[in-house]
Amino acid sequence: MDIKEHRINEQIRARKVRLIDEEGKQIGVCDIEEALRIAHEKQLDLVEVAPEADPPVCKLMDYGKYRYELKKKMKQGKNKPKGSVVKEVRMRPKIEEHDYRFKLKNIREFLQDGCKVKVSMIFKGREMSYVDDGKDILMKIIEETKDLSRLEWGPRVEGWAISVMLAPK
Repeated sequence: MDIKEHRINEQIRARKVRLIDEEGKQIGVCDIEEALRIAHEKQLDLVEVAPEADPPVCKLMDYGKYRYELKKKMKQGKNKPKGSVVKEVRMRPKIEEHDYRFKLKNIREFLQDGCKVKVSMIFKGREMSYVDDGKDILMKIIEETKDLSRLEWGPRVEGWAISVMLAPK
């Protein structure tokens, strides 16, 4: 949505305009002087919304408020994520029970929010000898989140890590 400049009040060049009031009801075709008088009486602006029409369509509105709302909508549209969001949770094979529960709680919250979750088991140095323990932990996570998620892919070895991708049901 682009904020384009509209002609307002005295900037409107047409002699006759089709007038729409602030609630969106059509008043009819009238002279520009009469439309400006009505706008002035109601303390609103006369805004040309369809200049290509014959006669041009003008609406009574608070133009400053209208522009503010448009800018707000545009800004809000920029903040929305595009597509699905992927959250990543990383852990090690020798994770303690409390840490495991905490990460599991976060994974469940992400899934309930509609995000995909990539769970990565990171191995460092000699921990590569515990690959089976890491896979067991990942399988346990898959099992404990199966009510909220489905396995999208994995477990997959990615260098020094094993990962799974969980998608919300």
